Amino acid sequence: MRFLFACGGTAGHINPALAVANRLRELFPEAEFMFVGSGRAMENRLIPGAGYPLRNITVTGFSRSIKPRDIKHNIGTVKNLSVAKRECGEILDSFKPDIAVGTGGYVCYPILKAAAKRRIPTVIHESNAVPGLTTKLLSGTVDRVLAAFPSVKGHCKRPERVELTGTPVREDFLKLSREDAKRRLGLTGKPVVVSFWGSLGADGMNSKMAEFIMLNSRSGQMRHIHATGNGDAGMARMIERLNSLGVYGLPDWEDLRPYIDNMGTLMAAADLVLCRSGASTLAEITALGRASVLVPSPNVTNDQQTKNARELERVGAAVVLAEKDCTGEQLYNTVVGLLRDRDRLSAIEKEAASLGVRDACGRIVNVILDLAHLS
Repeated sequence: MRFLFACGGTAGHINPALAVANRLRELFPEAEFMFVGSGRAMENRLIPGAGYPLRNITVTGFSRSIKPRDIKHNIGTVKNLSVAKRECGEILDSFKPDIAVGTGGYVCYPILKAAAKRRIPTVIHESNAVPGLTTKLLSGTVDRVLAAFPSVKGHCKRPERVELTGTPVREDFLKLSREDAKRRLGLTGKPVVVSFWGSLGADGMNSKMAEFIMLNSRSGQMRHIHATGNGDAGMARMIERLNSLGVYGLPDWEDLRPYIDNMGTLMAAADLVLCRSGASTLAEITALGRASVLVPSPNVTNDQQTKNARELERVGAAVVLAEKDCTGEQLYNTVVGLLRDRDRLSAIEKEAASLGVRDACGRIVNVILDLAHLS
């Protein structure tokens, strides 16, 4: 068997592809794999690092802006499509895949389009609540659209081909119960709150978190672990902010870090999670059945994070705050209110768990094997 994967740009596209490929490699040790990317740094690091061959093609995305430089960029993107078409043909001729799987990013369009034209079975996975341009364009072509949210079906050309599978979650997120995780980390007594806004940090949200940390340092309402992001620079900036608020040194119940390396264990231990609403993060939260306060990033294309967050909010699976309207004090009061209202917190957890798919990787693999006539 030969499995071809296309994914690009972000860890949210790459990690689901790697999770599925790893499961297939376990099932078929003699199978061959090929990844197609767009040449960006994260693809070049993560995919070969996981032991898979990678071929990059000449492809760029479209800009929605009408500024002169963006119009020029879009003209280049159209030209690149013709180059990518030739490169995709060469890859398909040489590798001869039995199935082609895309997990997001504009790199998926030319390779899946070319594969479908050659009658090779094709699959695209959509991890967001509202599909992106690539998924919309391919939804009338591919054999299956695999969705993380039921809402995806209403945006696709052939809704009968949409199948709800969820988004794969790393195994370390599913190993421990809350009690076991707290015991392993020594987080007993106070309720545990985990907050993070991305590995690169988010300066605006970290400014609000300084006020949050100040208030909790005084009250001791919770055990709070916060990742500033952006390495030592992010930590230094946060300490400056705390000092400006009169906070010199933190109590035992406040834990400030540049990154959270053991995210699976910490999130398993959490009574409440404060974070953005990227698709992979929401897959982890719902698979664990954790309550969350979501503050969507306002800087994401097509406001995708807000749309994701509203899907959870709509069924009572999360509390959503807009960044522009959110202060550190409001965030703190929201968290304290939830921690004191155990019935509401339990209801949010129950609804979050109802959206979670713990065996998403297995569901996706089953669809692939069915289309490849291996089931």
